[in-house]
Amino acid sequence: MNLKKILIAVDNSTCSEKAAKAGYELAKTFGSEVALVNIIEPVPANVNPELTLAPVFLDTYDNSEENSHVLLKEIESKFSNGVPTSYFSMIDSAAHGIIRQAEEYAADLIVIGTYGRTGLYHFLMGSVAEHVARKSACPVLIIPNKFEDK
Repeated sequence: MNLKKILIAVDNSTCSEKAAKAGYELAKTFGSEVALVNIIEPVPANVNPELTLAPVFLDTYDNSEENSHVLLKEIESKFSNGVPTSYFSMIDSAAHGIIRQAEEYAADLIVIGTYGRTGLYHFLMGSVAEHVARKSACPVLIIPNKFEDK
């Protein structure tokens, strides 16, 4: 397997940190570069079609992009150990945004964490990791929340 480019999907969760740690360890092993991606899901808004987004919604997006960049820098400083890293933040649905960014980056592997939810919640909400795995053109490594590095 030729892993020159690894895309790691992150959010502000412990399962995402576990995915980042595993992704960077793979990158170190294979001499890969890493791209961190954080998807900013749009705030649902009922907007009159004749109006543009209210300034308060624009501020929300700006703050989210700013917070996203801070998160990506924190993940890099915590786990990269010198591995070359790029950052991507985009406003999109989580699964679609990750898949789109993987294609644009030409990723050889996507690393993503999962909460491991089951039952009714999983039925109603689905799983971003599962959706990415089904729709991605490249392999996807799903790191469960229970993952512990020994």
